Amino acid sequence: MQEELKVIIDIQEMDMKMIRLMRLKKERQKELEQIQILQKELYQQFADKEGETKELGKTIEQQELKIQEITAKIKKLESQQISIKKADEFNALTLETTAAEREKIALEQKVSDLVDRKVAEDELLETIRKSLAASAESSKDLEKEVQNNIALINEEGSRLKGQRDLLVKDANPELLGIYERLLKNKKDRVIVAIENRTCSGCHITLTAQHENLVRKGDNPVFCEHCSRIHYWPHEQAPEEDGTTKKRKRRRAGASA
Repeated sequence: MQEELKVIIDIQEMDMKMIRLMRLKKERQKELEQIQILQKELYQQFADKEGETKELGKTIEQQELKIQEITAKIKKLESQQISIKKADEFNALTLETTAAEREKIALEQKVSDLVDRKVAEDELLETIRKSLAASAESSKDLEKEVQNNIALINEEGSRLKGQRDLLVKDANPELLGIYERLLKNKKDRVIVAIENRTCSGCHITLTAQHENLVRKGDNPVFCEHCSRIHYWPHEQAPEEDGTTKKRKRRRAGASA
């Protein structure tokens, strides 16, 4: 069973590398999506600001036409006053002319404010235009870099899958099926070593009986807490009291 587990552990190593690659690929893809979203938002911002500026220009033109109309009206009223002899009619035209002049002054002030605003909006639009051009260039380089990274990840993933497929040929089908079901559920290591009578997956202490079953290696032994499969690492050795410890390497040249 230990030898059969060893093959599955080797497959697990391939799977862990592929899982890390997939996570890295998703991160790169997310970066690429963020670049595209930001670029789209910048284009939308530019389009919105350009639309606002055009509408502002139309408003200024409309107000200037009104000023022209009022100016023509004032001239007409002034020409009428020349031929008027009655005082009340003359005064009425004067009041109408004064009202028209006040309206003209108010409109001229409004147009002046709108022109100042349009100048500021045009400057902002030009700033956005330059920023958009610079962003498009830098985004293009960044997108190319991310896409190259994704291509390398795909290449590495294909290589690892080829190695995994070779290992699967030597694997116990029943044990492989159990392993793959656990892996699908946890997306992490599911065959783990016992370290100092502790599951290295969930880090919960195990019983001596459980440890002995794992050491015998007759059948797969599952953790009672996290359902992972346990195996006995070669670097651990049993002590007289039934506990385990890591074998200490004797230092070369040590005196007896």
